[in-house]
Amino acid sequence: MQNTVRIVLVNTSHPGNIGGAARAMKNMGLAELYLVAPKLYPSDEAISRASGATDILDNAVVVDTLEEALADCQLVIGTSARERNIPWPLVDPRQAADLVFDEGLVTAFVFGREDRGLTNEELQRCNYHVHIPSVETFSSLNLGAAVQVIAYELRMKTLLMKDTPVVASKWDVPAANVEQIDYLLEHLEKVLVQTEFLDPEMPMQVMTRFRRMFQRSRLDQQEVGMLRGMLTSMEKKMK
Repeated sequence: MQNTVRIVLVNTSHPGNIGGAARAMKNMGLAELYLVAPKLYPSDEAISRASGATDILDNAVVVDTLEEALADCQLVIGTSARERNIPWPLVDPRQAADLVFDEGLVTAFVFGREDRGLTNEELQRCNYHVHIPSVETFSSLNLGAAVQVIAYELRMKTLLMKDTPVVASKWDVPAANVEQIDYLLEHLEKVLVQTEFLDPEMPMQVMTRFRRMFQRSRLDQQEVGMLRGMLTSMEKKMK
């Protein structure tokens, strides 16, 4: 696959599901697996369920937080089965695969806990939410099966695009990554509190909406630098 795609599993309870996800990845040509605070890992059960995809497990990166897993990613797509208080850009698996190839960015697909998925805060760190349209009467998917659906759509897109020339990025500056956007939001929140635009005791989801706006805008690194420079200038004037 010409684009870098990362599968991120958050707080997985059952090690067998990690092995199942690794097998699904290898079936479809994916190799980069990140595990965020798994309940039990390494595990013989994970190796057994991987069924020959132990190289994926051997190279898996285990981190303590989702922030660490996403820091250098430029596009984040989180799996979600629930509607949220603040609407977020929503795609199906096929549309998600299109995004990966159309944008050509370092991309993470984030999968949540087996029993309750991703938290609202975790989902807010995603540019898009992807919903697998299973039947409403029995909508719950096994974690390995969910990874398989996404990996299959990425594989099909890869095969469709294999004879298509790689197009150079349409931007002159690389897209900002998750860590850079996080720093921008932290800086913005600090200035908004100082100017009393934002009351930290009654935030009213203001910063969540700013996050959604910035992630939807797909800022590049120079634009992030300009915005942070502007905020720094405001801080100097206030002093």
